[in-house]
Amino acid sequence: MQFLRYALTGGLATAAHYLVLFALVEGLHAAAPAAAMAGALCGALVAYAGNRHFTFGGSPASHRRALPRFATVALLGAALNGAIVWLGSVALGLHYLLAQVIATLTVLVIGFRLNRTWSFS
Repeated sequence: MQFLRYALTGGLATAAHYLVLFALVEGLHAAAPAAAMAGALCGALVAYAGNRHFTFGGSPASHRRALPRFATVALLGAALNGAIVWLGSVALGLHYLLAQVIATLTVLVIGFRLNRTWSFS
């Protein structure tokens, strides 16, 4: 059940992420890897609020402890996200949105494990 809540919260965060990504690439003609990282960071703000109250609501971790840890996981996730999008879109020539979907799924699994066992534990 907790993973489902994490995935739902992640869905909202991902919607914010993709909206920023799409707006930056299509609207401002930004480079896809940088836009993907900016989108991931915006999504992380949505994710912290949702995970703090919905996914891990019974967490004994204080904001003072959980927020910096969550931010660390989010920064690692954003860097991994950017690297995967770069690898897919630049090195392999995939469409940037396909590369982003692959990055999203990878970061989802890794982020859940780190947040459950470290950020909100």
